[in-house]
Amino acid sequence: MSVINLTASAFEQEVMKSDKPVLIDFYAHWCGPCRMVSPFVSEIAEEYDQYKVCKVNVDEEPELAGAFGVSNIPMLVVVKGGKITASHTGAIPKESILQLIES
Repeated sequence: MSVINLTASAFEQEVMKSDKPVLIDFYAHWCGPCRMVSPFVSEIAEEYDQYKVCKVNVDEEPELAGAFGVSNIPMLVVVKGGKITASHTGAIPKESILQLIES
């Protein structure tokens, strides 16, 4: 499955009503650490069908970033059953992202 570019209008359907755990990557194109994490997020989307993977550009979706209290990026958030179960701010390796999802 490919990465979903998440917008505020699609949030309810893609995240809150998902029957799979959802990884959300809050990022910006100008952010160096975001560019380090981005390939890992894309790999997870392609390799793990049991997860839904979304990206939110904080410059284009400030209200969605605000709703999650994003103050630093990259910020990774895991939502399961409509509830935030884990989050992490800053660049981390792929294995750590997978551990975050599985926690």
